[in-house]
Amino acid sequence: MHMADALLSPAVGIGMWTASGGTLAYSVSKLKNDMDESKIPLMGVMGAFVFAAQMINFTIPMTGSSGHISGGILLSVLLGPFAAFITLASVLLIQALFFADGGLLALGANMFNMGFFSCFVVYPLIFKPMIKNNLNDKTIFKASMISAVLSLQLGAFFVVIETLFSGKTELPFTAFLMLMQPIHLAIGVGEGLATAATVMFILKARPQLISFTNVKSSKDNFSNKKIAAVLLAASLFIGTGLSLFASSNPDGLEWSMEKILSSSELEAKGSIYEKMDNIQEKTSIMPDYSFKNNPEGSVSGTSFSGLIGSAATLIIAYLIGIIIRKFKKNTSMTKAS
Repeated sequence: MHMADALLSPAVGIGMWTASGGTLAYSVSKLKNDMDESKIPLMGVMGAFVFAAQMINFTIPMTGSSGHISGGILLSVLLGPFAAFITLASVLLIQALFFADGGLLALGANMFNMGFFSCFVVYPLIFKPMIKNNLNDKTIFKASMISAVLSLQLGAFFVVIETLFSGKTELPFTAFLMLMQPIHLAIGVGEGLATAATVMFILKARPQLISFTNVKSSKDNFSNKKIAAVLLAASLFIGTGLSLFASSNPDGLEWSMEKILSSSELEAKGSIYEKMDNIQEKTSIMPDYSFKNNPEGSVSGTSFSGLIGSAATLIIAYLIGIIIRKFKKNTSMTKAS
């Protein structure tokens, strides 16, 4: 669901940057006052995990399309919604800057579409109430499936709304909507399965990590460090190994566009688009997860992209957590004095 710049007008792109920037600022302010410092390393590890997982495009049977997880529900379950949104924003920033995956003008829209609804709408209003005090595999599975589907449906709907307000008449509202919603319903099912499997593992291994519970386990199967090590190892395995088997089919957004336009790209002219392209060309060290001298892609390029992307996301998300913790301590000292 990574939107390209050409899908948005400058006004809508800037507006969505403002919306996502405001959400990030609000999330940081909330964490400054109420942050579980023990989960700062987990922000980095889960950022790496989601980055790697998003490299796995799974085939949607009988459609010729593919999809990948967004990760918002999973991150919210383990980190809480505020840290989750910041972590997912870090993933999308790395993807846009280093790998030219999603446009820079569209980065605010991508953060909002993939992060806001999952972290601040579906997670608190659907996932948590469905779990209540009955935390087990069955409720996790049901909540994960329904939450993932709803998150993708809301995100896909907003993609269509954003193109409508951008005046992209090449993508008629009704036709675009009738393609985007069903295909992202199928993608949501795939994300729900992945989310449920991961949360079920956490429940058995370290239930205290589930953000909204006060579970006190009499038997700790894994320490926080072991869980972090397992997730980090999984990130590296997925990013450098499983990513090689990702589907080459167009994702849900590209597939929907191709059905209407016979192309997955729109042409956009204007100085702001040129400036964004120039910036992205300079910052993207491996555009489309490939070496620049091998634009068609290679096994080594994909694996290396998974490695450096996961590492970069881990570092940035972790550093953000450290910075927030420092601000929190400074604020506490100021109030105390």
